[in-house]
Amino acid sequence: LSDFDRTLTYAYVDGKKAPSIIGGLRSGKYLTPDYVARATALYEKYRPIEIDPLISPEEKSAKMSQWWRIHFELLVECGLDYDTMDRMVSENLSRFREGADEFLESLEKQGVPLVIMSAGPGDALKMIFEKNHLFFSNISIIANVFEFNEKGKVVKIKEPLIHSTNKSEITVKSFPEIFRKIEDRGNVLLLGDNVSDIGMVEGFPFETLIKIGFLSPDAQEKDNLEEFKNNFDVILTGDGGMDFVNKLMREIYEV
Repeated sequence: LSDFDRTLTYAYVDGKKAPSIIGGLRSGKYLTPDYVARATALYEKYRPIEIDPLISPEEKSAKMSQWWRIHFELLVECGLDYDTMDRMVSENLSRFREGADEFLESLEKQGVPLVIMSAGPGDALKMIFEKNHLFFSNISIIANVFEFNEKGKVVKIKEPLIHSTNKSEITVKSFPEIFRKIEDRGNVLLLGDNVSDIGMVEGFPFETLIKIGFLSPDAQEKDNLEEFKNNFDVILTGDGGMDFVNKLMREIYEV
């Protein structure tokens, strides 16, 4: 089970914070002229709440739900369509961590299902994998789904809404076609960059669980580090590659 942004991808690229899928729209001239300022204002209001370890999970989840709904409504208002999303993805390809290709290819070769749960748009996420030639048959994506009209324009976001802190509520069991692929798999490797990502495993009858957390440089304050230590089995700092994960997987394959 894996998150996408800042987990399979770098948090920083060329010294600059890498945008999330939605952040890619905020960094370019893809929508109406007022979009960037309005979306940035939302980010500046809600992002500090998202990364504050002192805010209760309940309050944080409510605020994140508020942020996501307001922003998706803004995307509709500002004219997001399928072609624009495709262009944005092409021009702002998320940079996979070094070794991510080896990780994904080895899972496909070994027949290990990979479920990616993301708060981003599922259509854009699939585009990123396809453009990097990494969308294999063993990969399933659980993410936000846009509804498009006949002209390809986004008209609304479908329920359930997935945001950065409610992945324990959006369980894999809620997606029968995906759950059938993994329900007999008792050993779970979970990858995330947020403590709330651990919730991805809720409702899954695992026997063994290894939790690996990618602690991005901008979140490495003492409180966040302590929170990661209390929740993950392994913490990877420094925004590096997938060496540790690949070494672990090679050892598992050999067992």
